[in-house]
Formats: sequence, structure tokens, C-alpha cells
Amino acid sequence: MTTSMVGLQSNYREELRDYRLLCSKAGGLTVIVLVLMGVALDYVVYPGEQKRFAIVRALTSALIGLAVLSLYTAKGRRHVQIITFFWLLLPQAMISWMIYATQGEQSLFYAGLMLTIFAVGILFPSGYWQTLAFGLATGAFYYLACWAHPGGISNPSKFKFQLILIIFCALASSIYTFFNEKGRFQLFRLKDEVARKNDQLARTNENLSQIKGQLLQQEKMAAIGTLSAGLLHEVNNPVNFCLMAIEVAMEEPQAKDNPSLQECLTDARQGMHRIQHIVSDLKTFAYRKPDAAADEVPFLFEKALDSSIRLSAHELRGVKITRELPADTLVLGDEAAIIGVLINLFSNAALAMHKAGTASPQVHVKANWHEGDGRLHVNVRDNGPGIATENLARVFEPFFTTREVGQGLGLGLSISYAVVERHGGTLFAESQPGEWTAFNFDLPRVE
Repeated sequence: MTTSMVGLQSNYREELRDYRLLCSKAGGLTVIVLVLMGVALDYVVYPGEQKRFAIVRALTSALIGLAVLSLYTAKGRRHVQIITFFWLLLPQAMISWMIYATQGEQSLFYAGLMLTIFAVGILFPSGYWQTLAFGLATGAFYYLACWAHPGGISNPSKFKFQLILIIFCALASSIYTFFNEKGRFQLFRLKDEVARKNDQLARTNENLSQIKGQLLQQEKMAAIGTLSAGLLHEVNNPVNFCLMAIEVAMEEPQAKDNPSLQECLTDARQGMHRIQHIVSDLKTFAYRKPDAAADEVPFLFEKALDSSIRLSAHELRGVKITRELPADTLVLGDEAAIIGVLINLFSNAALAMHKAGTASPQVHVKANWHEGDGRLHVNVRDNGPGIATENLARVFEPFFTTREVGQGLGLGLSISYAVVERHGGTLFAESQPGEWTAFNFDLPRVE
């Protein structure tokens, strides 16, 4: 038997136990009412025995009530089948005693025994063996009632006929219960299969949403890559001309003799170099090698960090960036993707701090090698407003965002999570609301 089938049967038994408990409680109360209402039958059939029968009916109802009350205890819930079987036999024992006390096999109350057998098979979720045992026990009660009757069995043929009817009822009820139980299990299995299919569909929809978001992001990055490749070519030429002119100007005697002019030319040269770096970083961030394995390219995390800071300069305006890195930051992976992760973390931190009006906003990037797994563990921490506790577990869900409409799709962190996961690591968040937020991830070392 497969593991899934074992689990299915275990769940079915648990649900069936709860259903049996409910049926036993409701059935017990119903039987108490019917037993007490049987006083009307006593009045019609055996008016002389009405008082004695009323006392027996009251005692039987009290015992059934005690059995039902026991089902509200932990021990009673565990043994619901045994308790139910016990109290179901009480009305049969009562009717059999009435048959013994009146006319034996001539009594009309044998019909009550057969009706109870059918009622148990139809209304109660009992096993077919339990139903068969109940029917045979009822037959034994009837046999003893007629055999012990003061007048004995006066009409053997009628006795045998009615006993055979009771046994037939027991067999028919157990057969019905067998197929009813199989049908109930099939229905439960179908419900379980539908639930599993719904779960799979929900996961598929979630995966499709993530894939759609990633494709959207990749299309944007491809467009940026094409644009930045053209920019690199178009911008480099005039920038090189400017750099050449600046170098020539800095060698002129007038520039050498004028400290102010020399400083201006130096600033202009640094500005030209910055333009070159930005365009180069943009191309590195957006470009994907179509046939290369992204996680097999060594790169310096420190260089990726520099690129992400330059590309996030507009969002990080007014934010102090500090770092604490080891001497060696050579890791293995997709440099452009990691730059994208860092840009996303910086942009989110800057937006949150600016929106909250954080005094002296700061982002601290710390990285160190862990000896246990040999990976570079990175911590990006800001001193912003933090993340609300109810949102902390949801920040990586696709399309979850606390930004206003039009300020983001809520895909950045979910894509970043997938990027880090692709590198064999985990991206997770920590926060102290009102004080700080930190994101942690790890990257593999170059062997």
C-alpha cells in the first residue's frame, strides 16, 4: 500500500471518528425520546404492564443518557464505537425483556427489534462487522427471551420464522452497511483529490504569477541592456574626446599656474569617468549571456556592490552608505542578478526611510565568510521604520506591496528571493518595527 493511500485512510478514519461521535450523540438523544414515547405502544398493546414497562423504559433511557454523556470526555471520544455499540444494545435488551415478560414469540414487539437493526445499518456510520454483530446479538436476545419465557416456546414454527427474519435483517443491514461504507470512503477520496487538485492549481497559479513577473523583469532588463549597449558606444566617443581635451588643457601652462582652473579640470575629468562607470554598470546589470550558466561566473561582490550603489544613487540621495567587507569577496554566480538584488534592497530601504522621515538615514552592508558552509553571508541593514510584524512573513510574496498604487508591482523582493535561491542561498528579512530592517542572503565561494 502506497504512503499516500495510508495517509488517506488515516485521514478518513479521523474524519469518520468525528462523524461517528456526532451521530452517536444525536442518535442517543433520538433513541431516548423514542424509548420514552414507546409508553403509547405499551398502553395500546399491554395496558396491564404499562407501569412496569414505564419504569424499565426510564431506566433504559437513563443508561443511554449516561453513555451519551461519556462521549463528551476524552476517553469517551477515543472509544466512541464501543460506547455506541453498548448503548444501541440497551433498547434491544429492553424489548427482549418485554417479550419475555409478556407473550414470548407471540409478542408483537419482535418487530421493534428488526426496525432497530435496519435503523442502525442505515443511519449510523458503523462498520459492517459491527452491524452484523449487533444483529446477531439481537437474535441472541430474542432467543433467550423466548426460551426463558414462563410458558416456554408454545409455537416453534412462529419462533423459528421470526428468528430467521431477525437474522435476515442482520445480514441485509450488514451488506447495506458494507456498500455504504465503501461509498463513503470513495466520496472522501474524491473530496481529498479535489482538495489536492485545488492546492496544486493554487500553487500553479502562484508559480505562473512569479514566472510572469520574472519574464516582465527580464524583458525590462533586456530593453535596458540593449539601450545601455548603444549608450556605451555612443557616449564613450564624446566622453573620450572630452577626456583627451581635459588632459591637454591640464598640461597647459595657464592651467598649471592656476590652482582653481586645475581643480575644475580635475573635477571635470572625474565627472567623465563617472559617466563611463555608470553606463558600464548599467550594461553589466542588464546584460544576460544567453548560453552561459549564470551560476558559473566568478565575480567580486565588492565590485557588484559598487555598481549597485552607483545605479541607486538617485534613490540613495541623502542616505549614508557604510560597508564592512572581508579582503576577499570573490564569489560564484550571476553578477548582474546580484546587482539587481542589491539595487532592490537599497531602493526599498531608501524609499521607506524617506517616507518615514528618518533622521540621518543610513544603510550598512556587512559581509563575512562562514567557515561552516564556506559561503559569503551578506547583511543589508537600514535604520528606517522597520516592517510591521504582520507583514514580515509576506514581504517575499509576489504582488505583495505596501506602496501606493502605481509605485510598484510588489515583485522586486519575490524575484530577489528567487535569484538568491538560484545561487543555493536563502534571502530572509529581520526587523524591529520603529528601529531597523535587515535583509540577509548568502553566495557561494569560488572553488
